[in-house]
Amino acid sequence: MSETRVLLIVGGGIAAYKALELTRLLRAADIAVRPILTAAGARFVTPLSLAALAGEEARGDLFSLGDEAKMGHIELSRSADLVVVAPATADLMAKAANGLADDLASTTLLATDKPVLMAPAMNVRMWLHAATRRNLAALEADGVTFVGPDEGAMACGEYGPGRMASPEAILAAIQTALAKSGTRALAGRHILVTAGPTAEPIDPVRVLTNRSSGKQGYAIAEALAALGARVTLISGPTALTAPPGVERVNVETACQMQAACRAALPVDAAVCVAAVSDWRPDAVFGVKFKKGHAGPPSVTLVENPDILADLAAAGSSRPKLVIGFAAETEDLEANARAKLKAKGCDWMVANDVSQAGVMGGDDNEVLLIDAKGVERWAKAAKTRIAQRLAEKIAEALR
Repeated sequence: MSETRVLLIVGGGIAAYKALELTRLLRAADIAVRPILTAAGARFVTPLSLAALAGEEARGDLFSLGDEAKMGHIELSRSADLVVVAPATADLMAKAANGLADDLASTTLLATDKPVLMAPAMNVRMWLHAATRRNLAALEADGVTFVGPDEGAMACGEYGPGRMASPEAILAAIQTALAKSGTRALAGRHILVTAGPTAEPIDPVRVLTNRSSGKQGYAIAEALAALGARVTLISGPTALTAPPGVERVNVETACQMQAACRAALPVDAAVCVAAVSDWRPDAVFGVKFKKGHAGPPSVTLVENPDILADLAAAGSSRPKLVIGFAAETEDLEANARAKLKAKGCDWMVANDVSQAGVMGGDDNEVLLIDAKGVERWAKAAKTRIAQRLAEKIAEALR
């Protein structure tokens, strides 16, 4: 089987017949095809014809006991290098834009962690409708890319934009998307990621910690693994599950995190996303300190090790690329630039955590700063931020 694989979702429309030729072209280009045929799509092409060209069963039933036992929709959604929707009907676009999941195709789109390319096909009035324009904007903001639609005569007799792009044009877009996403571009690379908060004990019950959820760091670890990297995730206490294929090392304190990072070396890159406590108590009470004692306890703080600076100054063991994160509440760019210089790292990713919903939320808005300048990444899902960063890391290490 070819190493490069496309998951092809065929929607319900007259343009579905073009999916057969697209499948043939993909196979000729040594790109494996795993097809999903919607119930509406099966009104226009048969599962047998699609399976014959793909060389794989055309799946379509979300509740098929046999299919779920062999390859559940979660595994199916992550089994390819690229998800292609052709034709992408108005209904499929609406479901994907709004997170609906009531059949195998829409559930797969919601569950996938891979890039998505859509080839829209619909009546011109449907394509130009305000609802479709909103859905298109939402999908583009989520990182979905598009090929077409073309302008011309349609099966309904009208003329205008809405015709699905030709199979040859879709193939070219697929090849571009695969190259851009750097499929397996990090194969053979070992990357260290730190994530989550640290927790510094005061007594056996209480700790000094922060509000970091670990979501951004875990998303980055998953995105790097999706590009083929061997990922070691050094994680403070979180409620998150380790991403598939990622080695997680659990720690609590900054000192433990530093030791785990040193033990993971050598690595090709280090991405320090964790919100590490700057300070820790110089002594830990052996028993729980109770209110009944004479007043509140006196806690003397000492400075924690600087993990980011430590990695950036690791001499012969220094990763080729060291990336820090700056969570700021004011003067975002100036503080991030100062941190970049002080730590000696290569890139600094900065975000404003004073904005509601950033810490613990699902979205982020960041600056990427290096010696050459600054890139401003608009607000997007943390998973999308992670994908963009993983792609840039692949480019830098290439």
